[in-house]
Amino acid sequence: MKSPRYPSLYQINTRTFLNSLARELGRPTTLDDFPDAELERIAGLGFDWVWLLGVWQTGEASRAISRTRPDLLDEFQRTLPDLTEEDICGSCFAITGYTVHSGMGGDEALLRLRQRIKSRGLRLLLDFVPNHTALDHPWIKEHPEYYVAGTEADLLTQPQNYARLNTKRQSGILAYGRDPYFPGWTDTFQLDYANPNLQTAMRAELQQIADLCDGVRCDMAMLILPEIFERTWGRRPADFWPLAIESVRREHPGFLFMAEVYWDLEWTLQQKGFDYCYDKRLYDRLREGAARPVREHLSAGLEYQDKLAHFLENHDEPRAGATFPFKVHEAAAVISFFTPGLRFFHQGQLSGSEKRLPVHLCRAPQEPANPQLSAFYTRILAALKQPALRNGEWSLLECLPAWEGNWTSDCFVTYAWQVGEGQSLLGVVNYAPNASQCYVRLPNSNLPGHVVELRDLLSPAVYERNGDLLYLSGLFLDLPPWGYHLFAIKLGG
Repeated sequence: MKSPRYPSLYQINTRTFLNSLARELGRPTTLDDFPDAELERIAGLGFDWVWLLGVWQTGEASRAISRTRPDLLDEFQRTLPDLTEEDICGSCFAITGYTVHSGMGGDEALLRLRQRIKSRGLRLLLDFVPNHTALDHPWIKEHPEYYVAGTEADLLTQPQNYARLNTKRQSGILAYGRDPYFPGWTDTFQLDYANPNLQTAMRAELQQIADLCDGVRCDMAMLILPEIFERTWGRRPADFWPLAIESVRREHPGFLFMAEVYWDLEWTLQQKGFDYCYDKRLYDRLREGAARPVREHLSAGLEYQDKLAHFLENHDEPRAGATFPFKVHEAAAVISFFTPGLRFFHQGQLSGSEKRLPVHLCRAPQEPANPQLSAFYTRILAALKQPALRNGEWSLLECLPAWEGNWTSDCFVTYAWQVGEGQSLLGVVNYAPNASQCYVRLPNSNLPGHVVELRDLLSPAVYERNGDLLYLSGLFLDLPPWGYHLFAIKLGG
């Protein structure tokens, strides 16, 4: 199964999905109950990948933390006003083992679901959490040396980052999993990548995961880079990712690695072997609402951009429907999802959900669909099926002032997609709260002598222009605040 150059991914919160299905059916559900109709809907929308978030086994100790921390409980209560203790199943990133949760039917149920996913032309993505484990992972007893140990002084001065481990078999002080800028995640313990045996064990875990799926999304992948780990923990480990990725691909050619990554380390992880890295920088610039920083970001080389994953929301970010005003939301999507890289959509985004769901919960709030956003995303996904957007060549276009002294040309983001001589698309976005004008030169060299039809794939609009004038001076644009088009270009007689 050949993947397109620019695929699309759909993220599902597996625990809340099965919980909702169980309420509908009136009985417990497993992955075997995942409806064929839902898989066919996802495939029909044009997605290439399904990411099932949170399928791995979790434990009681980390779940107890989720059910008792006041700050977490406040967040849960805001999400679910009718919250019950059963709704709090613990973080899906506090993992006790890379076997499918027993309540979901175990590995066998996942393999059966994977076959159904594959039969519909889809591929399966699962989680890999390299930085930490749950508090009650078996390694705590069997291999305490796999974890970062602390001292009495650490516990005294940084109680937010260390915990005393007291069991019948052992005692000691271990570090909570964390990144260098925030307090520890108190439902996890930190793995020690300075220990070569730990790295060997984690490569084995990856191999086990790779037997069950087609790719992994690697949680906070930059935390175990040698320079980041050294900054956080004071010792420099060997580089984990290149060897780990290579060893998996020896057994599973074409296996996909996607990194959750921040701090402008996307290029670094791409060089380690990752197929895709989160493009958080583009997301942040879109939230800022100014065109020039977005254009500057998109001016990077395609060897970099092709390996970025673009999103307007995910389980960590707030809902796009609550973050972006409607017209800004539309304009941001026309930039984010029609530029090179992987197009990453989140469950609930297509219907306009506004409540972010904490990963500790296994029940989602019921929210009515936003008909405007639903209709908009229907058009977006239909357009993404265009061959040019899946396998074409992309270029960022320059906008020229419409007249001397008109600064609003700086408000545009414009780009072109081409598949040989067969299909040409033009994307134009006025990413500003004001009306803007400019001229944009089309990359087509064969415009003279033709009547040029510009048919918008996102609205009923159709325009005809003289090809000679377009070639000489470019296309004149006059768009309202946050206005946009995605034109299919057709040459007539």
